[in-house]
Amino acid sequence: MDYKDTINLFETPFPMRGDLAKREPAMLDKWIKEDRYSKVRAKCIGRQKFILHDGPPYANGQLHIGHASNKILKDIIIRSKTLSGFDAPFVPGWDCHGLPIELNIEKNFGKNLAPKEFRDKCREYAKQQIELQKADFIRLGILGDWDNPYLTMNYAVEAHIVRALGEIYKNGYMFRGVKPVHWCIECGSALAEAEVEYQDKQSNSIYVKFALDLNLAETGADAKINQLFNGHLHRIVNNNKLLNNNIDNIYALIWTTTPWTLPANQAICLGSEIEYALVESGVHQEYLLIASDLIEQVLPQQAMPEQTLPGQTLSGDLVKHKAYKVLAIEKGQVLEGLIFKHPFYESRKVPVILGEHVTTDAGTGLVHTAPAHGLEDYHAALAYNLDLHNPVGDDGRFISTTEIFAGLSVWQANNKVVEVLRENNHLFSEHKLVHSYPHCWRHKTPLIFRTTSQWFIGMDKVGQRNAQTLRQVAKNAVDNTGFFPSWGRARLEAMIKNRPDWCISRQRNWGVPMTFFVHKETKELHPDSYAILQKVANLIDKNGIDAWFDSNLTAQSLEISDNENYQKLPDTLDVWFDSGTTHFSVLKHRPELGSLADLYLEGSDQHRGWFQSSLLTCCAIDGVAPYKQLLTHGFLVDGQGYKMSKSKGNIISIPDGVKKYGADILRLWVASIDYSGDIAFSEEIMKHIADSYRRIRNTLRFLLANLVDFDSKRDMVAIDDLVEIDKYALIRLQEVQQRVVGELYPNYQFHLIVQDLVNFCSEDLGGFYLDVLKDRLYTIKATAHARRSAQTVIYHLACALSLMLSPILCFTADEVWEELQRDSSDSTLYHAFHTIPEVGKNNKTSILQRWGMIGEFRALILKELENYRSKGKIGSSLQANLVINASKELFDVLASLGGDLKFVYMVSEVELNLADEISIVVNPSQAVKCERCWHYSDTVGVDKEHSTICNRCVTNVCNGGEARKFA
Repeated sequence: MDYKDTINLFETPFPMRGDLAKREPAMLDKWIKEDRYSKVRAKCIGRQKFILHDGPPYANGQLHIGHASNKILKDIIIRSKTLSGFDAPFVPGWDCHGLPIELNIEKNFGKNLAPKEFRDKCREYAKQQIELQKADFIRLGILGDWDNPYLTMNYAVEAHIVRALGEIYKNGYMFRGVKPVHWCIECGSALAEAEVEYQDKQSNSIYVKFALDLNLAETGADAKINQLFNGHLHRIVNNNKLLNNNIDNIYALIWTTTPWTLPANQAICLGSEIEYALVESGVHQEYLLIASDLIEQVLPQQAMPEQTLPGQTLSGDLVKHKAYKVLAIEKGQVLEGLIFKHPFYESRKVPVILGEHVTTDAGTGLVHTAPAHGLEDYHAALAYNLDLHNPVGDDGRFISTTEIFAGLSVWQANNKVVEVLRENNHLFSEHKLVHSYPHCWRHKTPLIFRTTSQWFIGMDKVGQRNAQTLRQVAKNAVDNTGFFPSWGRARLEAMIKNRPDWCISRQRNWGVPMTFFVHKETKELHPDSYAILQKVANLIDKNGIDAWFDSNLTAQSLEISDNENYQKLPDTLDVWFDSGTTHFSVLKHRPELGSLADLYLEGSDQHRGWFQSSLLTCCAIDGVAPYKQLLTHGFLVDGQGYKMSKSKGNIISIPDGVKKYGADILRLWVASIDYSGDIAFSEEIMKHIADSYRRIRNTLRFLLANLVDFDSKRDMVAIDDLVEIDKYALIRLQEVQQRVVGELYPNYQFHLIVQDLVNFCSEDLGGFYLDVLKDRLYTIKATAHARRSAQTVIYHLACALSLMLSPILCFTADEVWEELQRDSSDSTLYHAFHTIPEVGKNNKTSILQRWGMIGEFRALILKELENYRSKGKIGSSLQANLVINASKELFDVLASLGGDLKFVYMVSEVELNLADEISIVVNPSQAVKCERCWHYSDTVGVDKEHSTICNRCVTNVCNGGEARKFA
């Protein structure tokens, strides 16, 4: 008889090799044809909603695996929430307006297109980009309403963005202001905080001397000067007078890294409580005003030969000793009102003012104040009613009326300013400094601060809804938000605490217009602005933003009151306003979603971007945050820890990543990384991920192969009747699922889920339970109770594991599920996490303790067997007989297994003895090897009709099959 046919070795259609890159596309096509997303939505009707609102990527350029990691994290959450019993729709979105698209159209078609044609081409370009990006996301297995995404350029969404603006205006948070804003010369537009990135830049670092105005000192300021610095200042002024000395030698010393801002200087700002010294300089025979804490940092520079004036040399004494003497010290508040002269516009009087922003961290403690070019300067200047004049045009060049520098770009002016200062002896010192400087996130070019008339959302304006400022409302909203990881709270709080007013107006063509009418002379908004805005929004609903830009739409055509005195505001909205109001323009107006989101999920840079713009707009409209929770993930970095970027050339596109690894490997990589830090990607990392995937796949394949002849409706064994090790495996499965489903998925700890499931597959199953189970599965009669007991638990293992893994390994899990259910139209998406039958509570603890001890001791035995195998004393472990000497507690546990003990330790015979100390002895078996089960047994040949097999196998081949109680 050929006993091979009596061994239960079945083939499964589930292949050993995933071949994901080749096989996933066919699976995906099938899912799309079956419209699985719609089927899931239908099955979820009536459930509690869970809304993850998609932060829109920009519709420009090819996506890379950084975008993939973001969308995969979202998909894992959507799928896990669906399996947990929620209705979790996912509506993907795209940000469609803004400068990058404009630049592409200008590059391809030039800058002379008619405005309507220009916007049409922008819209068409965005559509093309969306289709390309959409295909990449779908290929990753992302579940969503891809046929009906939200686009900020959809007419309805554009209209709702306008309506959101109207609500913020109505609530009193919007205002027009002349303020310094980040300005990109390349963009020709103001930038939002989120559009600013910081890079190192080399600048001219200069110390500049502002001369005390002696004419004023001789007249109106005499009384004040008499009281300062213990009379030293008065003495110096009088000496100059007596000597008929008209040469300036009393200076306020300032420091700047932006020399080009000096033409706009209007004041010198001091700290009220900071102490300032009047210093006599022996090198240049000058008197300098400087913060006393900074003297040592600044003045030693003048003792260097290269810092002397032309024709001067330093004596040896000056090199060796301090070249200055402190005459006296005064607090800044005492010096308020002193008048100095501008270093090259001598007719301009420069007063000393006070400001809270002045520190002694760097510089001289005297801050050069140009209200047109700095926000802190601007605020300080307002208190003193100083001139806010901005001499720099939109193109970054000084306007024609700017003395000395007219027509120069600000960057050209840097060197020109230094040259002028050097010529007139107002340059104290100069060197190059590399420092962090704001740059445009699109052009990567340095920004400038310049004062323009713009529209703002005021952080410290008190709205109409309550008596709190927007800043306070936002702070309260942050307090009521959950953060993953928790450090996100402090980061967002700090940004809300310190952020300036939000400049929401832009001077662009491809953007949602600010649909207001302003008075032609006063520039004030029309008193009926809210009602007018609603009318315009209705027009945009029908024709998009072109409705506003249409020349036929005028104050007259809308029949607004006093229409001959009003004209359309030409500005468009900051593109961050577009995406930041999607809680209003999308969530509130898509019936499958809802007014507020349960979760926003984006990269850590979005604390200053989308998280913040969404928070501020929702607080300004509804007084609350648009989200209940925020999840933040880190940046994508390569194997050396460098951020992946186009400029570095280290990015990998989604198509390339999928082609090489397959979507499920990429998904497993994303889930395996602790996203709270940077997300690392390298070949070495992907090898480890592939190894983990193989462990999981091999485990699932083993389970499926041993269920080929199992019908869950016909062959399931009652839980109380299971073999004891099967009960143990079921209890362990339940423990793992309780942690994964009850704790880790709800807290978005995906890397721990992967760790737990990979360890469970490799250690609990592959290293113990399934290893022990092989003999029972393969050699016991196929229909015997003991085998059906094992298959019952294997079925629960396969169901539970495929469902727990399905949010991460969506392709592999559904491949398993279809085979498991023997239904190619079924999907994990249509089910909840598996219900694992409960093992009797009274037995659960004792079973866990018993089998935990048995498993720990098994590790010692396997180690000893391996020692004998490596020495060539035995072949397989079945060739061994064990002698186990065990102390009382272990002896009782092992003895309770009776004859099943040898199956646990995978040997042919076990002799168990009670002893004071534990020891293990391995002896090669002297018995005959059974042809069928490969055990060595004295019963081989006892049955003459089956002379090559043992009695146990005879029972399994010819009779009802052997009984097992424990293993």
